[in-house]
Amino acid sequence: MPVTRRFFTKLLALLTGVVLTTQVPDLPSQTTTTTSARNFVAKDPGVRRTAPAAGLPIAGLTSAELSFFRLSATPIFSEVDSVVNGLGPRFNFNSCAGCHAYPAAGGSSPFVNPEVTQAAAMAPGNTIPAFLSHYGPIREVRFINNPDGTPDGGVHDIFTITGRADSPSGCAIEQPDFSDTSNIIFRIPTPVFGDGLIEEISDATIRANLAADPGGQKAQNGIQGHFNVGSVGGTVNTNPNDGGITRFGWKAQNKSLTVFAGEAYNVEMGVTNEVFPNEREDDPNCATNATPESDASFAIAAISPSDVAAFRSFMRFLAPPLPSCTGTSCSPSIQNGHLLASQIGCLTCHTETLTTGLSSTPALSYQNVNLFSDLAVHHMGSNLSDGVTQGNAGPDEFRSAPLWGLGQRIFFLHDGRTSDMIQAILAHQSSGSEANQVIANFKSLSASQQQDLLNFLRSL
Repeated sequence: MPVTRRFFTKLLALLTGVVLTTQVPDLPSQTTTTTSARNFVAKDPGVRRTAPAAGLPIAGLTSAELSFFRLSATPIFSEVDSVVNGLGPRFNFNSCAGCHAYPAAGGSSPFVNPEVTQAAAMAPGNTIPAFLSHYGPIREVRFINNPDGTPDGGVHDIFTITGRADSPSGCAIEQPDFSDTSNIIFRIPTPVFGDGLIEEISDATIRANLAADPGGQKAQNGIQGHFNVGSVGGTVNTNPNDGGITRFGWKAQNKSLTVFAGEAYNVEMGVTNEVFPNEREDDPNCATNATPESDASFAIAAISPSDVAAFRSFMRFLAPPLPSCTGTSCSPSIQNGHLLASQIGCLTCHTETLTTGLSSTPALSYQNVNLFSDLAVHHMGSNLSDGVTQGNAGPDEFRSAPLWGLGQRIFFLHDGRTSDMIQAILAHQSSGSEANQVIANFKSLSASQQQDLLNFLRSL
């Protein structure tokens, strides 16, 4: 069944987080109004169930780079860790590919939540919290405040190794108390397809794009945005020494793929490493491994990459997701939706293309990166605010989520609250959001135009 335009429009506005112009400018002509057209309502076309449009290495890699990519992908990125090689004492899941799963390794949450289906074997001494569901998204939990009321914002892992057969004798730590639902917020896995290209976009290019305002759309729509330069490596409320632009994570809190990989290994799986060498759990009955559990110095001695180096290389060499069509090969509806996305203001924040600079990896040099993001953080309003500050990104500020690969994305927004693009678009409209005018522009579209916009988004 074709997707309705109203649904598509709502989704675009929510995902883009940009403000639309006060009056929709010279939109493409609409179809002749009929009784059926008047009754037409836009709908999200849904996830493309075709073969994965992502998961392959980037084109142009040398034979050595390609071999390293394949080694990093399997078995390292897909490896299921146990306690002996670093899992825990607290963790959210036991492998990278388990969370970054759909539509291929490196993606986001799959249709069926492995935190639920694998909990009995993975964390037998634990219970499954009510906020996890069989068909819901994989979730990470953050507490907004500490018990004394001071800001927290850190990750509190869902599971512990208590009860596992490989858990150290005497380890009996308990899961966090998640009963105060007003103090917890969620994050879902971000896809890492094409992240090597994103890493190679220069700070100057990002700054110039943010400062540019062709046609005055940003000024008309109230779009501002800034860079989250206050956090490197997930360190909250600190400034990086080099002042460089951070770009990875929901609030653009991490600067590089190395930091991103090291932090995720430690925070999500509990594995200490050369980037994050200290345990997050101090109970000596549970934290019994020598640290760091994954170490670059050992890797050099063994003539093999450390896990963090492998994760970084996998992400660096992973190709971006491919759209279902390009240019005139797309249907008239998708072509019209692309034009509408630009005209109503979506692409003022979701910049269609940025360009990489000179890279030590030739395959990443001077490439057009069709990510649909400006990599800056924007105020998304009270409805999307999570109460957490990371670096210079405040409670309601989030990075413009890259839209490439959207056609095979199941869950939307930082907390995975919806699988409906229309609902995701509409969620961008609330008090204080930079996207309010853009959403208004979306709502002013006809149902058929909204459908075209949704069809375009699902083609990405």
